[in-house]
Amino acid sequence: MWVSTKAQYGLRALIEIARRGGEAVPLKDVSERQGISQHYLEQIASNLRRAGFIKSIRGAHGGYRLARPAHEINAYDVVTAMEGSIAPVQCVEDDHVCDSQNVCGTQDLWYRVDTALRDVLGSTTLADLIEESDRQQHARLVQLEPHYPPLG
Repeated sequence: MWVSTKAQYGLRALIEIARRGGEAVPLKDVSERQGISQHYLEQIASNLRRAGFIKSIRGAHGGYRLARPAHEINAYDVVTAMEGSIAPVQCVEDDHVCDSQNVCGTQDLWYRVDTALRDVLGSTTLADLIEESDRQQHARLVQLEPHYPPLG
């Protein structure tokens, strides 16, 4: 399973937009903070808007904001909106009928991989990703603090 940069950047852009708490976020800001080409980000934002994750706000203070709360958007929906199917092999595609299922011997393995992937991505929301990121940032900051011996 290989997740494209489009899906990775889509999630990163959504997290960046979600962090602004409903304020319209210009793509230029997202591009600069995330180190993503603004041109590529415009294509990604178009896909995210069509999929119903963000909405555009026009005007002097325009940009993008989430179309629904961060806790209602999960990684599975974003990745599949950007990628299409994420099945690890064709035989576990929802609409695929496998001609070799009686002789293959690996189909159950691929179904377990597919189920695990869907479960992890489906149970992870943007709010979860923001919280995890904040915890990691806090841990890095704590490591940077000097440790002095106790006085006295």
